[in-house]
Order: sequence, then C-alpha cells, then structure tokens
Amino acid sequence: MKILLTAINAKYIHSNPAIYYLKSYAKEYRDHIELAEYTINQYTDDILQSIYKKRPTMLAFSCYIWNISMVEEVIREYRKLDASVKIWVGGPEVSYDPEECLKRLPEIDGVMIGEGEATFTELASYYSSTQSNIIEDARKTLSDISGIAYRKEDGEIIKTRDRKPMDFSRLPFLYKEAMELSEFANRIIYYETSRGCPFSCSYCLSSIDKRVRFRDLDLVYQELGLFLDKKVAQVKFIDRTFNCKKSHAMGIWQFIKEHDNGVTNFHFEIAADILDEEQLSLLETLRPGLIQLEIGVQSTNDTTIDAINRRMDLKMVSENVARIKKADNIHQHLDLIAGLPFEDYTSFGNSFNDVYAMKPDQLQLGFLKVLKGSYMEEVSKEYGIIYKAKPPYEVLYTKWLPYDDVIRLKGVEEMAEVYYNSGQFKETLAFLEHFIESPFHFYEDLAKFYETSGLFGLNHNRIRRYEILLEFLIERFDSNIVSVAKQMMIFDLYKRERLKTRPSFAPYPEEYKKIFKAYMTSQGTNKKGEQIHLEHFDYDIIEAASTGNIVKKDLFIKFDYQKKTILHGEAEFTILTQKEIEI
Repeated sequence: MKILLTAINAKYIHSNPAIYYLKSYAKEYRDHIELAEYTINQYTDDILQSIYKKRPTMLAFSCYIWNISMVEEVIREYRKLDASVKIWVGGPEVSYDPEECLKRLPEIDGVMIGEGEATFTELASYYSSTQSNIIEDARKTLSDISGIAYRKEDGEIIKTRDRKPMDFSRLPFLYKEAMELSEFANRIIYYETSRGCPFSCSYCLSSIDKRVRFRDLDLVYQELGLFLDKKVAQVKFIDRTFNCKKSHAMGIWQFIKEHDNGVTNFHFEIAADILDEEQLSLLETLRPGLIQLEIGVQSTNDTTIDAINRRMDLKMVSENVARIKKADNIHQHLDLIAGLPFEDYTSFGNSFNDVYAMKPDQLQLGFLKVLKGSYMEEVSKEYGIIYKAKPPYEVLYTKWLPYDDVIRLKGVEEMAEVYYNSGQFKETLAFLEHFIESPFHFYEDLAKFYETSGLFGLNHNRIRRYEILLEFLIERFDSNIVSVAKQMMIFDLYKRERLKTRPSFAPYPEEYKKIFKAYMTSQGTNKKGEQIHLEHFDYDIIEAASTGNIVKKDLFIKFDYQKKTILHGEAEFTILTQKEIEI
C-alpha cells in the first residue's frame, strides 16, 4: 500500500499543516505515506506527471476555496490514468456538502468530513486490511468508519455518523517527520494550539465548532522550542481567536519572550477588544518584530456587526491598537470585509475611515466570501447577497451594495494596497491627510485617476508609482501642497533605500553635490560612505508630516542604512545643522 497525501497551496512559501497532521497521527502507516505539496501556479500536467510517477494506491487531497477547482481538474484527469487508485478528499471545501461533492465528482471514492486525523488513520487501516486480504471485525466495511461519505459499488451514497471531536493534546507534533525543518527554510510554518472559536461570526466556518479545545501548554512549549532552536523565519498560528483564553495566550507570549532567538517571528490572529492591562503590558516588553498581530474588525457599522453575530467593543479595539502602536514593537494588520449585510458604499467608507484612523501597519480590504456551510450561506437570499458560483464564492452585489459600487471598492482596495500597505509612502500620506476630505475619498479619487488615465492593469515599478501619485496631486491640489509632497516623496524613498538613480522629480543642484561629497569623505572609507546618504530639503518636512504646516526651511538629513528599524526596515535618519556639514 502506498498513500499519497496531496496539497495544492496558494503560494510556494505556504505549507499545508493538514497533511502533516494526518501522517503524524497515522503512526502505524507512516512508512506507507508520502506527502506531496504543489502550488496553484504550477501546470496541471506537471502535477499529474508527478503523482503518476509516485504510483499511489490511495490518493488523498486537502481541499480549500483557493485550490478546489485545480484539485477537481487533477482528480478527473488522474482517474483516466489509474482506474484502481482510491481517491479521497477532505478539508473545509468538501466537508459541508459531501454528498453533493460525490455527485459532482464520480471519480472520487469518498469524502473525509471535518477533523480528519482519526478518520484517515481508520481509512488507512481499512485499505491496508483489504489489500492484505485481512478482514478485521472492527473494519469490515467503510460504514464502520465515522466521519466519512462514500459511494457504494451500486452508486448509492452513504454518509456515516459524525465523528466526535478529539482531545487536541492527543495529536502528535505535526512536524514530527520533519524534525530538521530544512524543507521549510523559505516557507511559512503553520501551527495551531487550539481548535474551534467561541464567537459566532456568520461568514466564518470556525463558528460552527463553538467548543474551543486547547493543546496542553507543556506540549506547546516543547514544540515551540523546536521552532526556536531551528531559527525558522516565521511561525503562523492558525488559532481562530488566539487570545480567547487569557492564560493560554499569556503563557505562550511569555514563553517566546523568554526563549526569543532574535530571528523567529510569530503571527497571531486575535480579538483586540479583549486584551487587558496584563496582556498589553506583556506585549509592550517584546522584542520589536518578535510577533505580529492580525485583528479582524470587518465593519464599524453597529447594525452590520449585529447582523453577522459578531461581538466587538470598537472603542476598546481602537484604544488597544493605539496602545500597541505607541510601543512601536509589533506589526498590526487590521481587516475589513466589504459586502456584509446593511453595509452600503457610504457605510463602508465610514468603516474604512474608522480603521484607517487607528493607523495599522496594514489595512486589508477584503470582500465577503460566502463559504459553504456558513450561516451567511443560509441567509444569503434573505439579505440579497449574490455571489460567484465558483470558488472563492466572492460577493458580486447585495441589496445594499450594487455591483457598480463593488467595482469602485476594488479600485480603493488596489490603491490602499499600493500606497498604504506597501509602507513606501508613509510620510507623504501623513502630510496629505491634513488636506483631504477623508482617507476613503482620497483613495477613491486616486482610483478614479488611475481609471481615467488607463493605468490599471499595467505593471508599474516603484518609482513610477511615485510619479503617478505626483501627477494626481498636480491635478487635484494647490501648488504649495504639491511642492511639499514632492519633497515628502523624496524623504520616503531615501528612508527605505539608497537609490542608485534619482527619480525625475528630485533635482540635485551641483552646489549640494560638492558639499555632500566633502562630508562623505570626512566620514571615512568609501564603503562606509555607501551606507550613508545626505539630502537637502527646502521645507521643514518633519513639521509638515506631523501638523500639515508648510514652513520654508533649509533642512539637511543624513540617512544611515547600516542602522535600520527592525519593524519597518527604515534607515535611521538624523537632522544635521549647516555647521555639521561645513556649509
């Protein structure tokens, strides 16, 4: 018997914890199990050839909204190559409509429903026994295995009894078979310490399992210790609400603080409004870059929040995000979802402005996905939510948000991604905020400019993005504002890197070239000089970014690229006097 557990990930840097869990739990059959990970960016033919060369007798796929179309294509084609192989699927994209999945895919033998470790182990036992002509009393038929749906020889579809959730601490360490972790050198490691979620957000599948099960902390500490010893780059916790149990979250945060290796970063998805003083005080003491937080706000419309069964104290979210930001040691990623009930274009704009005011490091504008098995799927007709028939089932329009407005929000999303989330225009945007109606209107107008100028859909490099922004500002703003904004852009550019070629909008008078060259020579070797850049500004750009005040002033700034901030990767900068640069 040869079992191939197969994952098709969204990107190469991703990994699939599900197949590692299955192999780790099915310890009696590990010698018969092989893992295969591909990406949705590969050719189907390449995946087919790879699987065929492995010649599995049982082939299992992990199914999600981002890969289900490709998984189904591979299954249909592979069945033509091997009529005898047993093909099974599992994962959230097939667990909530297993009978429909079997009807849609006659090529598969069955579906593993929900939590799959024990189910897969029993399937491995069943096929091992039948291949060896050994019939065990406890495994006479597939109907004895809980948590599956399968097709009998006569075509009848059978769904067995539900499998009870298991003790999460009974699971072996999922990366037990990859102790060296060398295969994850350039990839994200996913890890979970709890399953289920105490909240009932109607758009999320995690709300179905309201019983939260936690992994024993002593086991967690051992496993985190391995990641730290191996100095993996990033561990992304996939706990749905990591801090729903304070003692659990505090224990883990304290552990990674005490065992920090100076390299590994940990990502957590949390509810910001339930952080208390003790948790916040601990977070403030962590090394910059040790952890990053993802916080789902989704909407600030009270009616919308009620409609999606979400509990959230927005005032506490705002206060706690501000508290964490002030410590300047943790990257914060805040999420919004467009297309939720009772949220029209204007309301979403308000939600955007509310979250923008919290100044997260990233503001993710996503669109509602109506997932199979979610409560949102049940009420979609009631709310007039029309969504795509194919994965990822993204909203097309609702009774509050017509498709025209969805298109407009797509433009806002792209502009926020390019100009805000990139972190490359931080000071420029801070200055411009003093002169705009609202952040939402600014990105909306910028998207309109891209649209009318035919700029969407083109591959623009970084400097071109600055030039486009400048063209937009020239068209929309007073010349004094444009003049300062131009210099803010130069500041933003050099704060991130020492450019080899100056942008077209950054003149460099000969008088300063000579002065700066003399200063660089006075600083020592050429090698050291290459790590430093001097820039002259005609305005007090520091004041301008902070207050919006436009003050003419000769300002000299030194950027030191040997000293970059860990959290943002920005060069340390120092304001120099004319005397210091010997003018």
